[in-house]
Amino acid sequence: MNIKLLKLLSRDSRTSPADLAVMLGMSEDEVLCEIREMENAGVIRGYKAVIDWDRLDSAYVSAIIELKVTPKAGLGFEDVAAKVMKYPEVESVYLMSGVYDLNVVVKGKTFQEVAKFVAKELSTIESVTSTATHFVLRRYKEMDVELLGTGKDERGSYLL
Repeated sequence: MNIKLLKLLSRDSRTSPADLAVMLGMSEDEVLCEIREMENAGVIRGYKAVIDWDRLDSAYVSAIIELKVTPKAGLGFEDVAAKVMKYPEVESVYLMSGVYDLNVVVKGKTFQEVAKFVAKELSTIESVTSTATHFVLRRYKEMDVELLGTGKDERGSYLL
């Protein structure tokens, strides 16, 4: 498993195989082969763009929901997590240590829409004993990408 390749792809999955090959001291064919193998093995699960939703005119609200769950015998938290992650409003689900069990990241058009989703969907799932909703007011960094600044291309310019 080429960890250096994975780190480069996680920073910018649009980096060309030719550029990755130069950075890693490999041939382009070797890079493509390793990427294909990691995709087939399920190590690379997908590629996503990091969107700064605040720069768009459309409304967008994000919330972090803490769920306390009573785990089921033989299933633990997996059963509830599987139900929660199927909702289209849910972006992420994490099993946590500490005060609560599942961390759920949800998005919606309005605060009210997210609150309604929590009240009517998440809180009614069997085994969910309580929820706590935290609305995201501002994102500063997401998926290792800084969202502060002017939006200028930070690669710089090169004069030929």
